[in-house]
Amino acid sequence: MAVITNYATLQTEIANTLSRDDLTAEIPQFIQFAENKLYRRLNLRNEETALSVAISSGVAAVPADFKALKFAYFDGSPVEMLTWVPIEELYHDYPNRTNTETPAVISREASNFVFGPASKAGTLKGVYYAKQDPLRTTSPSWYSTNAPELLLYGSLLEAAPFIKDSEQIAVWQSYYNDAIQSVLDEDDNAQVSMGYLQQRAS
Repeated sequence: MAVITNYATLQTEIANTLSRDDLTAEIPQFIQFAENKLYRRLNLRNEETALSVAISSGVAAVPADFKALKFAYFDGSPVEMLTWVPIEELYHDYPNRTNTETPAVISREASNFVFGPASKAGTLKGVYYAKQDPLRTTSPSWYSTNAPELLLYGSLLEAAPFIKDSEQIAVWQSYYNDAIQSVLDEDDNAQVSMGYLQQRAS
């Protein structure tokens, strides 16, 4: 078994695991599909990016690499977190788009964040999950360094229908699910204290 450290070694290990030397043209697609599913399914701390965008004319530009919002607030004092709502709900609850105030909710419309009530000028701050560049263009990536088994088993699952190996699907799916859960557990543990918490006396 080859050590997976980058795009090339991942391709080699996929071919070795499948015992096939005729899939050179297909393996990059298996990897691409596996990566896309991971990026859509998981929002991990390594993707967290500071958000600081000017609010002008009641809207703020969505960052080009935006995937999902972790939290956001209108920069001011006191800080009040914004609640994410569907765009239809925002316009239903806040139809008046003329008067501007400190917003309470946020949504997305095309390439802009919009707010309810319609936001006065200021700065939108917070944290969002950023899209990651694919392994083929950024090698190594976070996944190839920290969770190469996810890329491997995900790619093998993508390969199974192509090579018509239905018997291995359940095996690879089990390994893939275990790897997903391990990454999620590690991510959760990194964001909370693992020590003993003592309540502070009031």
